[in-house]
Amino acid sequence: MSDAPAPRENGADAENDVPEHEESNANGSSDGNLRPSEALQKKLDHLPTEPGVYKHLDGEGRALYVGKAKNLRSRVRSYFHESRPRDGRIRAMLKKVEDLDVIVTDTEAEALILENNLIKEHQPRYNVNLKDDKTYPYICVKNERFPRVFPTRTLEEDGSQYFGPYTDSANMKQVLEVVRSVFKLRTCKLDLKPEKIDAGTYDVCLEYHIENCEGPCVGNQSEEDYDETIEQVEQLLRGHVDALTDRLEEEMNEAAEAKNYEQAARKRDQIKALRKHAEKQKIVAEDRADRDVFAVWADREESVGVGVVFKVREGKVVGRRERRFERVEERPDEELLLAFLENYYADAAFIPREVLCSADPDEAPADDAAALRELLAEKKGRQVPVRTPQRGEKASLVRMVRSNAKLLTNEWKLQKLKRGEKRVPHSVKALQESLRLDDLPRRIEAFDISHLSGSETVASLVVFKDGKPRKSDYRTFKIRGAEGTSDDYAAMREVVRRRYRRVKSEDGPWPDLVVIDGGKGQLSSAVESLREKGVHGRFPVIGLAKRLEEVFVPGDSEPKLIAKDSSALQLLQKVRDEAHRFAVTYQRKRRENKTLRSELLDIKGIGPKTAQALLSEFGSVKRIRELDEETLAAEVGPAKAGKVAAYFAENGVAEEPAEAA
Repeated sequence: MSDAPAPRENGADAENDVPEHEESNANGSSDGNLRPSEALQKKLDHLPTEPGVYKHLDGEGRALYVGKAKNLRSRVRSYFHESRPRDGRIRAMLKKVEDLDVIVTDTEAEALILENNLIKEHQPRYNVNLKDDKTYPYICVKNERFPRVFPTRTLEEDGSQYFGPYTDSANMKQVLEVVRSVFKLRTCKLDLKPEKIDAGTYDVCLEYHIENCEGPCVGNQSEEDYDETIEQVEQLLRGHVDALTDRLEEEMNEAAEAKNYEQAARKRDQIKALRKHAEKQKIVAEDRADRDVFAVWADREESVGVGVVFKVREGKVVGRRERRFERVEERPDEELLLAFLENYYADAAFIPREVLCSADPDEAPADDAAALRELLAEKKGRQVPVRTPQRGEKASLVRMVRSNAKLLTNEWKLQKLKRGEKRVPHSVKALQESLRLDDLPRRIEAFDISHLSGSETVASLVVFKDGKPRKSDYRTFKIRGAEGTSDDYAAMREVVRRRYRRVKSEDGPWPDLVVIDGGKGQLSSAVESLREKGVHGRFPVIGLAKRLEEVFVPGDSEPKLIAKDSSALQLLQKVRDEAHRFAVTYQRKRRENKTLRSELLDIKGIGPKTAQALLSEFGSVKRIRELDEETLAAEVGPAKAGKVAAYFAENGVAEEPAEAA
């Protein structure tokens, strides 16, 4: 955990609970004013106007977010415009951005493909996290003379054609059986170079004798004839069964007219097998068109979702593909759908006549649908409509796909829940047993108060989920009602009241256990606020006194004693100590900010941005005073460095306050 404070509890549901000053990050930014550092601003000022891909990077060069743009300068600079509306995810990301990297491309379509590849490579934290289909099998048509057709889970960039993925392996095996029964293809791995065939290097195998192969290894089948068969196989794998059947009927009739009855009979058998296969496929569109139908469903409370695409060929569903989303809290369906479409078509070999969607990608906040349309047109050779039907047969088809997405989302949530229950640590189970709790304390919230001799009173809230810190849920509070006093009880009443007023208004997340750092007095103060907000009894609350590690429970005059070597007590101590550490960290940050205001900002010609840059680089005002002018100039330039050095040469530096309690 860094020393940077976590997001604050703002208590927006109370008229007197106005936001405090915002905490600054290393870039001199804040929640309200996310200004880039000077170094980053220079990069923003010199961005190209061409299309391309950009990466927001943290201080260690890790990709936080990867995006694409028609105009890199316009898109990237817009993140830092104060007038731009930002959701919580973007605000959190911008607080960590310290660098930027861009790659220029010729077209938006190229940018889309590159963005997709970079997201797969870096898995940035603030992009939609799409779980890919690496575990699903494909059917490969190998790039070689006399290509083989076989199942695989490994995709190689060797020019081979891959069809799938098949989420139902039984369906894939059925398709392969049809391929092998209708078409006579080789299954061996022989190197069928012309010179080896001409030299009689190979002998026919059993597959030839049972009439499953035409024997190209001994020259019994020409490469031209074999390639024509492979074209028919690919037509079948793309789902174009009717078109393939029509083609074989023409060839059968031509063979019969030429009195080549053996070939005509073989074509007849192929047609019968294909029609039998086609009968098993459900017709979902009477117009027999090729289209892809996309839908998404998301559970934002659990931060998971699923995208599903049905591949409809000649009016029949020939395949289904799904992608799982994570980190979907503030992302609307349009944004999730656009991410799914981009990810899918960046690698797709076949583009249908039209694309149907459950949400309109043109309404995605990123406004990147133009790049998708360009990519589709480039691959198809003409414009491909992307529609969101509202009525009729197509709308019914979209609703069917969306129902599948909802079903898969619920199944995934259930799987995660089962896996999570199995992974509950022993310490959490031991704590439930020691405190005799009705439910497992999987989510623990803990409070601590910190002040400097009654001044600068602050509070912290830390959250543990399944025995581990959940730092994204940490909160800090500036205590107002007890300011200027050392009344820890009043401070505890205020912070608990503010916290659960908000949780109640938002209906969660509710804790399974609340830990108060302190004895009976602090616990009673917390319980008083819980009763005031009408939530007392909704979850258990205890106090943990530091001196003897005694556990107090409301209504009991005597503390509960938990064995010193118990994992339950060790977990409580870990939670309590983390709450104390986080409160002191926040206290220290506020003290440094106060020192910043009273010292660096007193220097004529030094503004908040320069002062923050100096503190971020050198750590403290005391350290800045000790530096020579040359070192300071490297950070803020010679003019400002001279002013800082002259000020401290004349005035020295104020003594820093003692450590926070």
